[in-house]
Amino acid sequence: MVKSYVAPAAEDKAEEGKPKVKILINEDWCKGCGICIEFCPKAVLAPAGLQGKPTVTDPSLCIKCMLCEVRCPDFAIRIRSEEDDDENS
Repeated sequence: MVKSYVAPAAEDKAEEGKPKVKILINEDWCKGCGICIEFCPKAVLAPAGLQGKPTVTDPSLCIKCMLCEVRCPDFAIRIRSEEDDDENS
């Protein structure tokens, strides 16, 4: 199962003009190693449940550095933005 977390609109917490960030976590692929959690410089990810698989605490803090996506050995996490979605349409 893939869970999707989207940062709130600009009028909420995100900066004006900053595209919304979408964080996709494939829980079926994730083994809960915690690498993505440790490498996130903004503490957007936190362990959840007994397996320690990542959950998103506040997607508006994500700076789209992609460290979680690059470091994940299972390719279980992806970072996208509204702009990425517009290009694929």
